[in-house]
Amino acid sequence: MKRPPVFALIDCNNFFVSCERLFRPDLEGRPVVVLSSNDGCAVSRSSEAKEIGIPMGAPAFKYRELFDRHGVVQFSANFELYGNISRRITSLLTSITPRIEIYSVDESFLDLSQLPITDYEAWGREIRQLIFDWVGIPVSIGIAPTKTLAKLANLRAKKDQSLDGVLSFIKNRDNREAYAVHDVIKTWQHMALSPIGDIWGVGWRFAPKLRGEGISNALALAQSSPRLAQQLMGIHGRQLVAELNGTSCYPLEVEGKLPKSISVTRTFGQDTTDSEVVEAAIASFATRGAFKLRRSRQMTSRVSIFTTTSKHKPGYASWSRQVIFQQPTADTELLIKTLTGLFRDIYSPGIMYHRAGILLHDFVPDDQLQTDLLGTVDTNRHDIARDRMAAVDAINNKFGSHKIRYAAEDLRRDWTPQRKIRSPRYVSHWEDLPLLRPILPK
Repeated sequence: MKRPPVFALIDCNNFFVSCERLFRPDLEGRPVVVLSSNDGCAVSRSSEAKEIGIPMGAPAFKYRELFDRHGVVQFSANFELYGNISRRITSLLTSITPRIEIYSVDESFLDLSQLPITDYEAWGREIRQLIFDWVGIPVSIGIAPTKTLAKLANLRAKKDQSLDGVLSFIKNRDNREAYAVHDVIKTWQHMALSPIGDIWGVGWRFAPKLRGEGISNALALAQSSPRLAQQLMGIHGRQLVAELNGTSCYPLEVEGKLPKSISVTRTFGQDTTDSEVVEAAIASFATRGAFKLRRSRQMTSRVSIFTTTSKHKPGYASWSRQVIFQQPTADTELLIKTLTGLFRDIYSPGIMYHRAGILLHDFVPDDQLQTDLLGTVDTNRHDIARDRMAAVDAINNKFGSHKIRYAAEDLRRDWTPQRKIRSPRYVSHWEDLPLLRPILPK
């Protein structure tokens, strides 16, 4: 007999900050923020930083006085470190069950329906402690019969300190039912305490519409008419009502979704009028985007670029260009040549370029190259480019990222974002390995 679904959402608490504290235990109990590219805005905050009034996305320069007054510790984003710690947690979760969906760098859904669990909250506490013991990162766990409810349970587990980081809307289960009456009552109690904007899939876009109809919390939405929800939010609204009532509409995506587009954008370390600087940035973006494209085993049929000046300076302006390929490609060389050529078309001396980015669109599978009657698709060129890029990827995978790269990437490096207060790359560079010094007896 097929068992009803049971989802667990494992979400790391203040993930970037927790990664920094992993190697700096002296930061426990102190306000800590991790800043975005060029040390601009807060992208992760410790609980202590939130309590003193630092919002998500807070511009560092506007909150400098508050940082100084409360002794806020600041870090530049260290994505190599965060990615490594994320992979360790994922590896641990995969050893528990292969039925896992990696939702983001710090969140994963697990399908628990096939595991012999009788007490879900006890299981959640064990897994929470296991992750902390093995990896050192605190997590919150929400368990429910749908992904939307698991997300809501996870958020409640974070906000309500009495829950100790774990909340299950399913107490226990036998083979007959997954969602008993006492489970429904408990779920309703927590839904009544959950503002409408906190529901997964509602957010800032739909919350005002729902409040206008008198729907102010999750329970009110669950008890609303599916037809009304669909009128306000489309088919997603009807599915959301079903999910909040325990009917699963969103299955676990074990394989993950193939990307429908890929973008790589950066704010430059400093504004520049030099075309070579921007071209080097675009070449680096193209290299990264092409690698992501090949990793998803796809090719792109349309590419575009954009550049902008600074929004914080007078005369803000932006420019963009795109090109459609007659023959889809994932060839880094061709993408660099095409995208830098697009920039040359829009480059204007004297413009202070602040930001740039590339976008890859209209993907097709890399094993489904469509030929044509007019002979515009060159299958031989496609095969040569595919073999060349496969060799480059293999070498870089074996000897390290960017061991082989295109010279255009190194034309200039002035564009790279500033990370003046980045922590050491403890887990990925020999020179940054932490050192243990024994304390000798006197």
